[in-house]
Order: sequence, then structure tokens, then C-alpha cells
Amino acid sequence: NKKAFVELLFWKSPVAVCEMTKGYSSLQEGEGPARSRVHPWTPQEEQELRELYWKYKEVEGEDVIAAILAHLPTPGRTRRQVVKKLVRM
Repeated sequence: NKKAFVELLFWKSPVAVCEMTKGYSSLQEGEGPARSRVHPWTPQEEQELRELYWKYKEVEGEDVIAAILAHLPTPGRTRRQVVKKLVRM
């Protein structure tokens, strides 16, 4: 691509750099770095998350997210993933 040098003039995120090096359709095919790490929430996990939130939201002096993470059946979830899912729900 003769015009690729123009893209180098602007700041890039890691996702944009991955697209530039592997091709612009790589993230749509699920080959990008963000797609490989994030596992979708199953309905059972969503229900468990909802129940844990209602159980721990009223506890004084305790971090709600930390309590939820300690009791989630799926140990691979991060704090950010749990917070993002709670906000969406």
C-alpha cells in the first residue's frame, strides 16, 4: 500500500497496529488480541453474577466487586470484565 506511511503519522492503539500488520479484517475474523482473551458470558454466569450482586451489594465496609470475584464459579474473569458486565446488565 503506497499510502501506508500516512497512517504512521497518527497515534495508534495496539488493536489498530494489529490490524495494520495482520490485515484489516483480522479482528472481524476473531484473530485479534482482544477477541482471543475475552470469553462471552453464558446465561448461567449472568444469573450467578446477578445473584452475587444482590447478595453483596448491601454489605457495609466490603468491596462488592472483590466479593463477587471471590465467589464466581469461573475464575478467569477480571475485575474490569465484571464491572463492565454489571453496568451493561
